[in-house]
Amino acid sequence: MEVPINYLAVLACGVVAMVIGYVWFGALFGKMWQAQIGWTEEVKKGMKPGNMGLQYGIQFAFALVMAYVLAHSLVFAATYLQISGINAGLQAGFWSWLGFVAPATVGAVLWERRPWSFWLLNSGYYLLVLCVMGVILALWQ
Repeated sequence: MEVPINYLAVLACGVVAMVIGYVWFGALFGKMWQAQIGWTEEVKKGMKPGNMGLQYGIQFAFALVMAYVLAHSLVFAATYLQISGINAGLQAGFWSWLGFVAPATVGAVLWERRPWSFWLLNSGYYLLVLCVMGVILALWQ
């Protein structure tokens, strides 16, 4: 079965994921996130800014992969669950988060001794991104 993918919608999802990340980890929860990963002023001063472009590029590439895979989930939702539109997008995003992101990221709390607030912050970002991506992909078919 060939899965129809709207690559422009996938690209839009990648851009939206980066914008949400900028707002989420910057304006909204930046100080809390930095404190939880141990970024003091001394640490930030010692960081080399030369890697930022590469880091953003890699993050963007993986956001595209996430959107591409989520687009496949939407085909499943439309075919087998017979739902479409915003509902399908939200469900595909939520179930992808619950089934893959939430279980995979809880290890940071269990094994890296991070606080639950760290997990909520990071997994909350992915829940939001996946749901927004789902809506974009569902509406832009």
